[in-house]
Amino acid sequence: MKILAVTACPTGIAHTYMAAEALEKEAKERGFEVKVETQGSIGIENEITKDDLEGADVVILTKDMAIKGKDRFKGIPVVNVAIGDIIKKTGLLLDKIVDHLNSKK
Repeated sequence: MKILAVTACPTGIAHTYMAAEALEKEAKERGFEVKVETQGSIGIENEITKDDLEGADVVILTKDMAIKGKDRFKGIPVVNVAIGDIIKKTGLLLDKIVDHLNSKK
């Protein structure tokens, strides 16, 4: 599975990066390909490119802040989730996404 994500929080500091780290860790432990773009107080880091979009199964977006460039994810299933849930319930979130995508096959 190939997961893309964009994390952002109202202050753009700790939670943005905590969520990115939690997603990367859990996805890699499961053998998933993952790339997380952060939109923090210092701007966009690890930006998702056109090449990254190819073959993506899902995009996870935090819903606590407006995400810049959401239009680039057109045609890819998008999951909007609270940043706190990404940090605290990463495994459960990925379980639900996998179950949902498998039910669509």
